[in-house]
Amino acid sequence: MNLEVHNWGLNVENVQIDAIGSSSIFLIGDNEEIKLSSFYDTPPESYTVGNLIPLAPPVA
Repeated sequence: MNLEVHNWGLNVENVQIDAIGSSSIFLIGDNEEIKLSSFYDTPPESYTVGNLIPLAPPVA
C-alpha cells in the first residue's frame, strides 16, 4: 500500500497521550519512509480456530 499525506502548515502545540497499544506509532515531523511489519508470536497450538463464544446474551 502506498500512502502519501501532505500536512503543509501543520503546527503541533500540545500533545497528551493517555495510553498506547503494542502496535502503535506516534510521529511528528517528516519521514521519508515508514516500513510496517508484524508477526504472530503465539504458537499455533495455543489458540482455537472456530466460532467465537458470545460473552453476553443477544439483545431482544
